[in-house]
Amino acid sequence: MEGVEDEVDRLVAAWGVERPDLDIEPLHVLSRVSRLARHLDRARRAAFVAHDLESWEFDVLTALRRAGRPYQLSPGRLLRATLVTSGTMTNRIDRLAAAGLVERHPDPQDKRGVQVRLTEAGRRRVDAAFADLLERERGLLGGLSSAEQRQLAGLLRTLIVPFDADAAEPGPPA
Repeated sequence: MEGVEDEVDRLVAAWGVERPDLDIEPLHVLSRVSRLARHLDRARRAAFVAHDLESWEFDVLTALRRAGRPYQLSPGRLLRATLVTSGTMTNRIDRLAAAGLVERHPDPQDKRGVQVRLTEAGRRRVDAAFADLLERERGLLGGLSSAEQRQLAGLLRTLIVPFDADAAEPGPPA
């Protein structure tokens, strides 16, 4: 938007005066990404609260929902999907089961293992929260056309792919 100034423009201008010796160009993009992430976090929290969910509950429930019928995964697959430790996942499954949103079932492939399955109540809750979240996210992107959204998604993908590849590598991060 030509002629429109935002908070990032003001902070970049201030740094340009205070530190003219530095290349501050990255601030134009990454400070906006950071500010947008904060707005997105607020929208997500509001969507989850509206459906009586915490963000960690939403993460676990959506992992199960995305798995497709019968909406179940092993605890190991859940912790890989949500990037938490096994102790944390056990606690989360316990709390979700106590709330009636998931159930544990014996794993027919492994007599010692279990499968965590989304209950009907859990499916209804996560479906409603997800629909609400998408509506709020559409609002955040309202200033962009569909073509601009696709272009921005492609540019962000280019930036993120190397980080995702590093995260997929075993061992310490590069």
